[in-house]
Amino acid sequence: MNDYGLISLLPPVVAIGLALWTREVFLSLLFGIWVGFLILAEGNLFNASFETIDGLVKVFEDPGNTRIIIFTLIVGSLITLIQRSGGVIGFINILLSVLEKLDAKSKRTKRIRVELMAFFTGLVIFVESNISILTVGTLYRPVFDKLKIPREKLAYITDSASAPSCILIPFNAWGAFIAGLIMAQGIENGFGELLKATLYNFYPMIVIITVIFVILSGKDIGEMKTAELRGSLLRKNAVPMMSSETAEVPMKPGLKPSARYMIVPIGSMVILMPFFLIMTGDSSAGWFSALQSGSGSKAVLYATSFASLIAIIMYKLSARLSIRESFKHSLQGMSGMVPLAILMVLAFTIGSLCNDLGTGLFVAEAAKGFISPALVPALIFLVACFVAFSTGTSWGTFAIMIAIAIPLAQGMETNISLAIAAALGGGVFGDHCSPTSDTSIITSMATANDHIDHVRTQVPYALIGGAITTILYIILGYATI
Repeated sequence: MNDYGLISLLPPVVAIGLALWTREVFLSLLFGIWVGFLILAEGNLFNASFETIDGLVKVFEDPGNTRIIIFTLIVGSLITLIQRSGGVIGFINILLSVLEKLDAKSKRTKRIRVELMAFFTGLVIFVESNISILTVGTLYRPVFDKLKIPREKLAYITDSASAPSCILIPFNAWGAFIAGLIMAQGIENGFGELLKATLYNFYPMIVIITVIFVILSGKDIGEMKTAELRGSLLRKNAVPMMSSETAEVPMKPGLKPSARYMIVPIGSMVILMPFFLIMTGDSSAGWFSALQSGSGSKAVLYATSFASLIAIIMYKLSARLSIRESFKHSLQGMSGMVPLAILMVLAFTIGSLCNDLGTGLFVAEAAKGFISPALVPALIFLVACFVAFSTGTSWGTFAIMIAIAIPLAQGMETNISLAIAAALGGGVFGDHCSPTSDTSIITSMATANDHIDHVRTQVPYALIGGAITTILYIILGYATI
């Protein structure tokens, strides 16, 4: 690999800067990708343009990328089927009736309970971050709209529940992937080391605590406060926000809403995820070993595919939707996810491009000259934050930083678990702050929220969590030397 040095930072910096300035994520990503290929083409404009097209096509050469994109389309079809069957409206009616019984007078208490329910729903679905995001965004968006709670707040709650729960409860594809990275560094029990590192993974813990505090206290900062003031004005003037019926596919006329038509497909998807992880893993050493080594992209694709099949059969047997209607609405749902699929292709392309340019390795290597043993965990966290923010991928950051953090910690006699935790926490930070992060993009789509608005309102909370985490790593770094 050629050493592109400082210039390797240009593609992510250009993409992120343009996205924040123009609010046009598609064009910003595409231009950042073109800049990267311009570097690889040594300034040849024509070659860079052709290589950009080829780079987008090469995304599909990776089976994992292709599975995730197909999964996104299938989830779109499943969501539409659930809406048309009356499952979503049935579930929303149950939520609203429960809230009315719990508190018929205090709107503030009702709001707190709705926000907490949304947050803990996201935490419970720790098997896969995208499933958590899409489930919470789809189910709670109409309820938040009804209570005039800003969608920026829903996006913040949704995003803050997904990755933190997946990284702190690593019995999923995240755990399998990270354990493999740890084992690649010569540590025999990768999953055991991951569990030890989880105890020091402060950033996602602080994110969870921060969200609960914000919900219970009603204290907001930055642009989230502006969004809340706008929502307050809407509530005061009784101006209706966009309802699910205007924003989404409505329930088929003549059907009685019923929550079971949503709970069964979604529940089967969540239950099947670990089953398929075990099925796609190495079962020679038992089911737990298979769970650790399973293919996350295969498991999530299989789970959503079977959940869709279960939904189609269920709706046919209950005379809710015919097979022809189900396929018609499935295609309609897939079409609604095409923008997200395109964004994911762009995100995968720029992630691969940064790898070719050595962006993450350059940042990590540059930081080595400033590291002392006591500051290793804090600096690993900060570098991981920057790499994740620049590349927009937490998993890519894990792959880069764990390969550096473990040898660095071993060579400088720093606590290895602390170093691994710092690398993982920094990756999650990037998920919350980067406009090019796939989880941020999916969150914006699932909550029908402007993507840049979501990033801008969430960043202040993430920065607070990052600052506290850095201080904790500095303290522990000196305490363990």
